[in-house]
Amino acid sequence: MTIATKTPPFETRHVLPDDERPIEQAVLTEIHLLFQNSTGTQRETYDKLIAGAPIADGVTLDAIDRDGVSGWWVRPAGAPADRAIPFLHGGAYMLGSAQAYRGLASQVAVRAGVAAFVADYPLAPEHVFPAAPEAAASIRRWLGRQGISQVALVGDSAGGALALSVLGDTATTPAIASIAVFSPWLDLTMTGASFTSPDINDPIFQPEMLTGPAAAYLAGADPKDGRASPLYNLPEILPPLLIQVGGDELLLDDARRYAQAAEKKGGVVQLDIFEGLHHVFQNSVKDLPAARHALDAVAAFLGRHWR
Repeated sequence: MTIATKTPPFETRHVLPDDERPIEQAVLTEIHLLFQNSTGTQRETYDKLIAGAPIADGVTLDAIDRDGVSGWWVRPAGAPADRAIPFLHGGAYMLGSAQAYRGLASQVAVRAGVAAFVADYPLAPEHVFPAAPEAAASIRRWLGRQGISQVALVGDSAGGALALSVLGDTATTPAIASIAVFSPWLDLTMTGASFTSPDINDPIFQPEMLTGPAAAYLAGADPKDGRASPLYNLPEILPPLLIQVGGDELLLDDARRYAQAAEKKGGVVQLDIFEGLHHVFQNSVKDLPAARHALDAVAAFLGRHWR
């Protein structure tokens, strides 16, 4: 279990226990070897990595492809019919799929006792901005037409930004009860201090691994457009927000700056910084105790804020 220390008013730092550090190093080695030895496309390799999160016991899986919406329902037994967790996947707007993310989504859904809908959305470079945020808004509205009255949005990395971009959607239903995001990519100008700080040693990303996809996704659009970079367009009223991020991530200050701005608006904000853990470490739920504890915390947060 990570050791938590509180830094007011909204930030908690979690120190990785010594006995979990070898597990984290083994996970990182496996990730790097997967990409070094890949014989498939980058999208296939990324999906293989993400699909390493096991599908939780006791869920049913239903593929959806209708009304312009594609994805997977991941339903725990006894889940209420009027609530849903839309899960928006990461992958730098160029990678990822709903099918690959079913495992991680199921881990959230089972802990929360609420069905997750893992959504596909158009990927760059075939589909550039604003196709992805427009799809995210459409998914929310589609869920309302399925009888869902309230949602808790969850997303990782680019998907975390898409979850927060939905706050700009003018639809009133379904209501957004809360949002939880993992290592969200919230500033496509990449101006956060952690992006260039020599004190940050991100074990996953080098800066060019993000600047290239950002350029391909934006295709000349303004990186400060709030649908692309939610950091630049926070609504005046936000739903309760949980952000989890690794302490050595290039994207650390995306999370910090958004949390600070949200807290100034008077919203419920919880920023959890996990020292010694990598980008979207939650996907390593099978191996990392810290990932399991983090997902438990997500479920508890969502559970506190249903209306």
